[in-house]
Amino acid sequence: MCYGYGPSRRSLLAAGLGLGAAAVAAASPAAAAATTHHPGKERIPRDQISIQLWTVRDDLAKNYDATLAYLAETGYPKVELALGYFGRTAQQLRTFLDGLGIRASSSHDGLTTDQAALDTKIDNALTLGQSYMVVPYLNSTSLDEWKAWAERMNVEARAARSAGLRYGYHNHAHEFTTDLGGGRTPWDVLTSELDPHLVHLEIDIYWAVTGGVGRGAADPVRFALDVIRRAPQRVLQFHVKDRHLDGDMADLGTGTIDFRRIFEKHKVKEYIVENDTPDVTPRQTAEVGYRYLRKLKF
Repeated sequence: MCYGYGPSRRSLLAAGLGLGAAAVAAASPAAAAATTHHPGKERIPRDQISIQLWTVRDDLAKNYDATLAYLAETGYPKVELALGYFGRTAQQLRTFLDGLGIRASSSHDGLTTDQAALDTKIDNALTLGQSYMVVPYLNSTSLDEWKAWAERMNVEARAARSAGLRYGYHNHAHEFTTDLGGGRTPWDVLTSELDPHLVHLEIDIYWAVTGGVGRGAADPVRFALDVIRRAPQRVLQFHVKDRHLDGDMADLGTGTIDFRRIFEKHKVKEYIVENDTPDVTPRQTAEVGYRYLRKLKF
């Protein structure tokens, strides 16, 4: 997707999107002076930084062990699992990760349909030493289906809580833009049906901002902040993923989202680097993301 705007229009778009200072400066120095946020003194603690392994999926397919070793050497203390265990059992993977000095603190797992599968999912998470398990993706235009999914998530979350795990849901953009009838969206269903005592939210910042764009919000970053503020469920995890002006995903700090503006308003337990479409290579995306989060002040 490309907006095709000239320089003056780009500056207006950047200001409207609530974008980062670098992107605004590229569009218009005057706009940058008007919108720059002065950094505070807070930094994200290293032990709260993670990376979603979907980001490096191509490297994992080539050499899983070397890729995880590289992430550990880069400085990541945690990863969020995706795509399974690549031929290992949960215990074997735990032993391997322990040897690297890296922890699988969270995972993306689909909904189960029976108790045996749920028990296995929870047992694996406990074996790996996870704190969180997260449903990564659901999509439907059926109101009843979203309600049924919310009911199942509450069941899974209750079992997870009994085992000492936190259970969450990860958004994309369609939860904010799909009309299920009468203007009601999947996000409306989820935030009204998911038990806030059992289910937390893993807000994907890129997708929340993109949802704001899709809704025609004048300030999509404000839209994302409102999503966080208004939800009855606690937001405990962020997927930190940047956005180019044309809407494509970007490596952290090279795009347009003003993360300082978000982080100074809401702090979470985990800041998880992700980019589904790395700008150069998955490893560079991992490096850039880690350095960005370690240096960012807000």
